[in-house]
Order: sequence, then C-alpha cells, then structure tokens
Amino acid sequence: MVRMLHNLNLIRAFEETVLELAGENLVHGPAHSSIGQEGAAVGAMAAVRTGDQINGTHRAHHQFLAKALNHATPDTFDPLAGTLGEGMQAVVQRTLAEIMGLEQGYCGGRGGSMHLRSRESGVIGTNAIVGGGVPIATGVAWSRKRLGRGDVVISFFGDGAIHQGAVAESFNLASLYNLPILYFIENNQYAVSTTVAEATRETRLAARGQAYRIPAFTTDGMDPLAVKITTEKALSILRAGKGPVIVEADCYRFFHQNGPLPGSAFGYRSKDEEQKWRERDPPDYMASRMIEVGHLNKSQTEKLRSEARAAVERAANNLLEPDGNRRRIKPELWPSRSAVDHGVRGDMSEFDGVRYEEKEDHSGDVVERKFIDLVSSVMGRRMEVDERIFVIGEDIHKLRGGTNGATKGLIERFPDRIIGTPITEGGFAGLAGGVAADGHFRPVVEFMYADFVYVAADQVLNQIAKMRHMFGGDLPVPLVLRAKVAAKSGYGSQHSMDPSGLFTLFPGWRIVAPSTPYDYVGLMNSALLCEDPVLVVEHIDLYQSTGPAPLEDLDYFIPLGKAKVVRYGTDFTVLTSLAMVWPCVEMAEQASVGAEVIDLRTLDRASLDWETIGASVRKTNNVLIVEQGTQGTSFGGAIADELHRRFFDYLDQPVKRVVGGEAAPTISKVLDLAANASDDDILAGYEDILSDSGRISRDAAE
Repeated sequence: MVRMLHNLNLIRAFEETVLELAGENLVHGPAHSSIGQEGAAVGAMAAVRTGDQINGTHRAHHQFLAKALNHATPDTFDPLAGTLGEGMQAVVQRTLAEIMGLEQGYCGGRGGSMHLRSRESGVIGTNAIVGGGVPIATGVAWSRKRLGRGDVVISFFGDGAIHQGAVAESFNLASLYNLPILYFIENNQYAVSTTVAEATRETRLAARGQAYRIPAFTTDGMDPLAVKITTEKALSILRAGKGPVIVEADCYRFFHQNGPLPGSAFGYRSKDEEQKWRERDPPDYMASRMIEVGHLNKSQTEKLRSEARAAVERAANNLLEPDGNRRRIKPELWPSRSAVDHGVRGDMSEFDGVRYEEKEDHSGDVVERKFIDLVSSVMGRRMEVDERIFVIGEDIHKLRGGTNGATKGLIERFPDRIIGTPITEGGFAGLAGGVAADGHFRPVVEFMYADFVYVAADQVLNQIAKMRHMFGGDLPVPLVLRAKVAAKSGYGSQHSMDPSGLFTLFPGWRIVAPSTPYDYVGLMNSALLCEDPVLVVEHIDLYQSTGPAPLEDLDYFIPLGKAKVVRYGTDFTVLTSLAMVWPCVEMAEQASVGAEVIDLRTLDRASLDWETIGASVRKTNNVLIVEQGTQGTSFGGAIADELHRRFFDYLDQPVKRVVGGEAAPTISKVLDLAANASDDDILAGYEDILSDSGRISRDAAE
C-alpha cells in the first residue's frame, strides 16, 4: 500500500511538472494530463505481473509510469527510506524526456505524450487515436495465449472510445477466441466536453460486455485499493483461461482535455461538480485512509509527497538549463535532424545469406504451373518451415481454400493456424498488427478484396504503417497483407481497386506485385521473411494463368527492390506491373515496336529499382508508364515526377502514361472495361510516344 501511495504521489508530481513545462512552451504538442485519474492506473498496475502487457490511449502518462515504475522497482525498495533507485529515477527522466521530444526518451522523442512504449516494461505502446490501440492489444493477447506463458493484457481506454467500431470488433474477437485481455474503461465522465449521457442511451459502459458474453465489473476509480481488488478478480478470470473481462472505473480528470485549465473554464461543467470530485482526490484519499488505519502518520505522507516532487525536479533539471530568466531544453539533448527518417523501414539485414534465384538461374526442375496453385503451395511450404506463420481472414478456412483457392489444403495441414474470421476487417487487421509487434508470430492477413482496406484504414495505414518509426525506429512489424485486385470482374466500384497507389503514400509498407507464378514464390518468401509489413498485391486475372515454376523447390527468394526486364528494346522504356506486364509485351510484339518492358515487381518508393530503370532510360531516352487501374488510386504520376528529377538530361520528351479513367469501375461490362486501361490503350500509348519522339520504331524499320 505504501508503494501504491508512493506511485500516486510520483505520478501526480510528474503530471504537474508536465503542465508547468507546457506552460513554458517546453512541451511541443498536447499535454493530456491524467491528474485525478491516477488511482485507476496505480490500482490496476498493482495487480499485474512483470510479464503482463498493457497499452493505452492518448491520456496514458499515469498508466505508462505505473507499469514502468513497477518494473523498475526493486523488491527491497522502501519508499520511506530515501530517494528513488537508479532504475526508477531513469523511468521518470526518460518518460519526461519523451514527452519533451528528446533523444533519451523511450522512443527517441518521436512518440511524445501520446505514443509511449517500453518493451522491457511491458508497455505495448500508447495511441493517439481514440480506440485505435484496442485491436492491437487484442492481437498481443492472441499472441500471449499462443505462447502459453500465463501473461495477460490490459487495454486502457476511456468513455469516448467505447463508441468506436474498433472497440466493438475487438470485444467480439476477444470473446470469440477466448483471449486473456482486460478491457479497462477509465470513465472520466467526458469525451473532451461531451458527457456520457450525451453520447449514449446506455450509460453503464461495462454493460457492453453482455452482448459479447464478456463478464464485466464496475469499480470506484478514485479508490486505488478498490481498483486493485477489482483488477485482481478480473485477472484471475483471465489466468484461468475464461476469456476477456471488462472493468469500468469511474474517475474524473481535474483539468480540461489538454492543458492546465479546468473544464469549468470552458463552460461544459461546473465548479461545484469539480470540487465534489476533488474531495476524493486519489493521493489525498489514500493518504487519509492509511493515516486512519494507522499504516502511516502525517509526516510520513508528507515525506512521500516531497520526495516525489524532488524526484521529478531532478529529472527536469537534468533536461533543462537556465536561459536568462527562463528555462530551456539543453541543446545537446535534442535528436539529430539527420535521424528524421531513420527507422521508417528496417535495414533488411534479415536477408543476409538467403538464396536469391531468378527463373533463368533456377537449378531445380521447372514446369508449367497454375498461378493460384503456387499461392497455396508456397504458403504451405513456409508454414511447414516456420511455425510462427499463421493466416487470418474471411472464409479462408472453408470453400476449398477461400473464395479463390488461395489457402487450398492448408486447413487440413495446419488446423490451428488458418484462422477464419467474422466480417471485421479493422478488427482482425489490427489484431494481426498487435501479433506482429509482439514479435513472436508472423501473421498473414487476407483481404478478400483490396477495397476492404478502407474499412480497416486506421489499423492498416495509421497504425501498422507507422509503428516502427513512431516508436523509435527499432520495432519490427513482420506482417504480410494479401490483397486481391478484381479489375474487369464486374464487381463494381467497391470491389475492383488496385491498392498499390494508396499504400505508396505510407512509407512503412513495402509492396510487391508478382506477375508470374515463379516470381510469386520468390517474392512471397521475401515478404514472409521481411521484418516490415509487406503488401502482396494479387491480380485475379493472373490466378488462372500458367507459367514456368518450380516443380518442388519453393525455398528461393527474389529480392525486394529488384525489377526485371522482360522484353528488351531500344525505342522506349515501359514501366508496368501485375496483369499489365504481359499485355505490354504482347502489344509490343504485335506492333513490332522496340519497347523495353520492365516488370517493376516491387512498388513502394523505397524499393523501386532505379538502377534497372535508369539503365533502360539512358538507352531508350523515352518512358511510358502503364497502369491498368483508375487515376484516383494511380501512383504513376509519382513515378513520373521522380523520373524527371533523376533522369531529366536523358529524356527526349516528358514521361508519358497509360492509365484508366477517372471514375471507379462500375457493374456495366462496357463501362467496367472502359474504366480500366486496355490493350488498345497500350497500343495508343506506344504510337503516342513514338510520334512525339520524332521517329518510327527502330525495330519496325529493321
């Protein structure tokens, strides 16, 4: 109990210092203080083990500190005996440094107040998106259940997050898969200024558990001991293997959403209301109770408070220096500007020593094989070799391998590693992101159609894509997302997208786009080895195609970032991918033009093979970019821009493009075909680039 009071005082002193520093413009960005809510975090963390994991939302200083301090506190520590130990003092200073954006912070200053992570302490990472971290925590719970260590996960969020779809999806998945996760609702009565009653007719937030058959408890969040007892009960259910639990802790933030002013200053609550809650201020409330029962005397409680203030003051003094009559951050503590992009992606060292082998160099037997058969075959081979790999998605466990046969035969071989899901893309994508970030398993996510990424946009593009860099640059996120392009299939505007252009906007993702069965095997092997998230784009038009592929050897790799020249020529360079590669070759043969066709194979900006592209441009001096899909999700414009910057002196004319229409494809067959670039469009592009080059094809002339 004394340690709990010690942590309450230390967190309070810390938060008061953060607000003070923010007032001096020494905190860049928001200062979401947890003053008033410390009791919930300290009580909950008093019930967990070192190996248990937590995450939280944007207001999480108290949760982070409570978990990290518990991890750093020696068993022999006596709060009344003196100052903090070295490890505990380091927690305070590194947390303050992170909030101030300094290099010695836990994430190198990148995360700041809202993105706090400490792997050694069991903090998965806090999250600025309300409810955004809940699917990720659910994934960590899935991982920890598979490990069988008895670890549990606590995901903290507030009364505002309870209305997010990501939270509801996580509840359902956790219940369905019987995961050891405690969903801890800190109900501080307001989502910024909106009351609980203004946000929902059912104000008993824990009652949401009934819909998912999740047991739920409510507790007094201002009383750390009540929270501890409730949390212990909840965790006993989790450790008994009886699935998720919800705890709702009623508490109150004494200040506005952000900054040092009370909510009453903004008119959405009264001073009387604030005063009533302040009468039960957790540090004061617990101190008075301990004095009443004789555990402490008043001088001892005062000593705990003064030492807490001194510990935080020491941390602040180590980060600041005088600047006239003000203070400033010590200049040498800022991160280097040169590190701004460090850790957006990994360094690819995981590929050291692998066997790269192109089709022309393959040493084993090569025969004609169907593209779709290789999709399931290589996945089966990798799952056989690497027990960490599992596949998750809708209907992948049925229909003889999902809707296209991509997982054919895998459920029979790996019944506990082919995970069928409800229709809940955001939920299972986020779950997979949490599994990947936990570092023990390697998820393969299947989206039935690429367009469904929009349903899961926050998890895929705002969470998974940014995790590594946001949390300091050294967090691997080994996840593969398979997405099917169904252009010209008649499935209309919401089932036909090529997602490549969208994903190129998020540099945390690597993107591969195989056009042959052989390349699919090598690129998928590389995707599954990569420590970054990799989008594997699969085109429905290629599934039934055949091509040379290994009869047995499925263990070779094709490097990420290596394009391939599939037709040589001297008139102009064609850059393309996926289902447009072979039409570009065929149209060049048909028109007898000297098109040099390059299959890009990897499409993210970091992996574009400028060496191969440049060698071709220097030879042909003309470039045509060919994409099948519509203009809105095209990335050819970005490639053209970079081509002009890199090879301006070698270009005889501006880079030209073949791309689909402006509107998304529709159901009408005529309009569907018109929306996508066709063979005729390719031929027209060839004629256009030759005409503007002022010459006829050299190949044709011969």
